[in-house]
Amino acid sequence: MASNFLKSIPFFLLLATAMAGDPDILTDFILPANVSANGLDGNFFTFTGMRSAAYSGDPSNFTITKATLANFPALNGQSVSYALLQFPAGAINPPHTHPRSAELLFVVEGSLNVGFVDTNNTLYTQTLQFGDIFVFPKGLVHYQSNDDPKQPAAAVSAFGSANAGTVSVPLSVFATGIDDVILAKAFKTDVATIQKLKAGLTPKA
Repeated sequence: MASNFLKSIPFFLLLATAMAGDPDILTDFILPANVSANGLDGNFFTFTGMRSAAYSGDPSNFTITKATLANFPALNGQSVSYALLQFPAGAINPPHTHPRSAELLFVVEGSLNVGFVDTNNTLYTQTLQFGDIFVFPKGLVHYQSNDDPKQPAAAVSAFGSANAGTVSVPLSVFATGIDDVILAKAFKTDVATIQKLKAGLTPKA
């Protein structure tokens, strides 16, 4: 997986630049308040957080390793961020949205079944192989699934924002304190069913 991931980097730099969507800045780059321009060097513009994921073995659970404004301050104002998605056999990335950016996903290992739902409630799906690219339009609910029961899969996602944001559909609906009665009415079921769904999303101690 490491070699495939590394080969994808130059290609994705071009793709991410084309996707740029954050507001333009009036300087070359933006420094955090606690960083001085005096003595600034290439280290500020370097993110090494992908190394462990790129060279490690396949994880036992679905894993996302991100390079975003939150952990890479040099991205501020640059309208780009990345995520490495690693799927063990049978793993999924549950339905979610990115409110501030489209997502361009590039499969670098295995295969993935993906889909998104538009504002007309139309579902678009595709089975992606190694080397395929799929775009999830900005703000729409989407998912990825590795349906292979034996082989892992991995993908690199580029975003046209340094802070695309992620809203998990299961967690935002069932794990944020929305009243059980409201959810039962919305899903045309009973409170007991809603409580079972909530219990399934509660982190195990």
